[in-house]
Order: sequence, then structure tokens, then C-alpha cells
Amino acid sequence: MSKSPIRVLLVEDSPIALTILKRMLESVPEIEVVGTARTGKEALSLIPQIQPHVICTDFHMPQMNGLEFTREVMATFPRPILIISASVQKEDSQNVFQLLQAGAVDIFPKPAAGLASDYARAKQELINKIKILSGVTVFTQHRRTEANKNWVSPPKKELSVSDRTLPTAKIPAAQKISKPVPNFATFKQPKILVIGASTGGPQALHTIFNALPANFPIPILCIQHISEGFLQGLVDWLALKSHLPIKIAPEGELPQAGTIYFAPEKRHLELNAQGRFVYLEAPAVGGHCPSITVTFNSVAKLYRQSAMGVLLTGMGRDGADGMYAIASAGGLTIAQDEASCVVFGMPKEAIALGAAHYILPIQDIAPILLTKIARQV
Repeated sequence: MSKSPIRVLLVEDSPIALTILKRMLESVPEIEVVGTARTGKEALSLIPQIQPHVICTDFHMPQMNGLEFTREVMATFPRPILIISASVQKEDSQNVFQLLQAGAVDIFPKPAAGLASDYARAKQELINKIKILSGVTVFTQHRRTEANKNWVSPPKKELSVSDRTLPTAKIPAAQKISKPVPNFATFKQPKILVIGASTGGPQALHTIFNALPANFPIPILCIQHISEGFLQGLVDWLALKSHLPIKIAPEGELPQAGTIYFAPEKRHLELNAQGRFVYLEAPAVGGHCPSITVTFNSVAKLYRQSAMGVLLTGMGRDGADGMYAIASAGGLTIAQDEASCVVFGMPKEAIALGAAHYILPIQDIAPILLTKIARQV
């Protein structure tokens, strides 16, 4: 029995762009454009009627721009949103991360006129993104008001390795014993925190970093899968609200306490025997460069029981083996839970290996990190 096609709503005020995008998407049987709108307000009235699986919207539109439209959709009819615009290029990082913070899942620069090969490549990339987004989990994002802007949800029960049923993981039992479960009883005074993320990662990192105090006592290393050219924009956006300085890891530097470092673009990030940053020019690992697992392995080798590893939302399995390495070395590990992940791929794979000490919703990760550090210091 064939699967129903992915239902897409296109929101675009340019008739030419709308025609091109519709032609691209309807070139494959797996996608059906079930509605089009020229303004955000028109699109909002269509959503309850046509029930799209994915919404593609422009950024600059009359009456309601893409940012306002995204906020309204996520507050009333939450759906995976792909922003397709000429204003989400590398130089438009402020727009990009505002849209991601508002609830958009991904961005796609509007295809420019060019060679037939460029059109074919853009079409395939767009189709792939739509297919990915159709399987994404999204959440209602309540509008911020004076009454609720400081509201914090009550903490949920943390899941540790003693909770062997892993109720949020939904992992086949056969996968749970693919490797010996590491012994988590050896965790010592933390000296470094390493975090890996992919799809949905910018929003997740924003949540964690904003909850960490200015006197956070150890360095933080981050590996975020992101389109080439957007890393500095991500760093700048995260730094706006963070109490901690954030920068791309300088090669040869020793990680400093209370500083957040990101792996550079197109290089794996490791630590040498002296603990200094090393850029590794090597092929992608598991399709990614920088690879989360490469950095996690390096941290596990150097810091062993003094390492803390966190694996956040993302597609695929990058980071799962690296988290297992940290856990096996005696470090503390945390996987983001399914309910709060945009894509549960990477954390699910780590949980399947038995590599996650805690399985937590995103808002509970910073508090548990602070609690564990306070107990050990």
C-alpha cells in the first residue's frame, strides 16, 4: 500500500517564484502542493481547511512577513516550517536565527536563475528538505506576554540508566543490548562539557546556554551541524543572550573555563595530549565534518571520568558512538528526550547503545548540569 503524499502549503507573493516552486515540488509523486497563498494572513485561513504536513513560506511578504507568520503558525497551528527566501543567505544570519527561534525548522535560499544543472540541484535539495521536514516533531510556541515571559515549566522526572524501560525512547529491545552498558558510578569532578547537535540544535543550544550562569566553572565544546557559511552567524546570535562568551575554537588554544567554543567549519575538532585545540583535515565521518563523534572521542580519551557529554536533537547517528566512548571512560552523559527533540535520531541512537546516563527534556538539561557540577566541586 503506497504512502499518502506529503501535503505542502506554499506561501509566496511572487507569482513567478510560486510557479517555479510548485513545479519543483510536484515533479515527484511523494509531494502534493495542497494550497498556495500570497500573504501570511491568507495562509493562516487556509491551514485548518487543507491540513498541510509542511509549510513553505517566503520572508518578505505584504501584510504579514515570514517571521510574523511563523510565530502565528507555531502559536495556533504548529507545523514544520521551511523558509524559502532570498533573505536567508549567509549574510542574513540575523534573519535566519530569528526565524529558527520563532519555530521554523529549516531555511532554503530562494533558487536564482541559472544553469539547468543548478535548477536540478536546487530542486533535489528542496525535495529532500520537504521529505525530512514531513517527519519532524514541532511544538506549540506560546506568544510572549508580560504575564508569561518569565514563566518556566516545572521540571520533569529525569530518566537515568536505572529506568531501563526508557519510556520516551521507543527503542526495540534488541537494540538496547548492542553494547555492554557502561558503568556510570566512576564519574569524577567535571573538567569539560561537550555538546553535539544537528537539526533543531540552534534552538536547543539557545535554551541551554541562556540558563548557564556567568561563573560556569568549566569550558564547553560544541559541534553543530549547520550549512556552510552560517556558523559565525550562529555564534553571534547565541552570544546575544548568553552570560558566557562564545567563539569558534582557535587552533592551538587551551579551552578556558566559562567559555563556549564551537568546532570550525569543514574541520574536525580534537584536543591534543596537552589539551589544546587541534583542527583535523580529514574526510567526513558519518557524512559530517565537523563530526560530533570525533570530538567526543577526543574528549573521552583525554578527560575520561571528568568529561560530561550531551547529545541533542538531530538526524542520523553522529555522536552516538562518541557518547558511548565518554560513558565507557566513566564520564557523565545526557541525551535529549524524544518529546522535546525536533528530530530524535542522534539521541535515540545513543540511548540504543546504553550510552545515556540521563534522558531529559531540553529545559532540564542545564539544571542537571549545574547540579552535577555543584555536587562534585
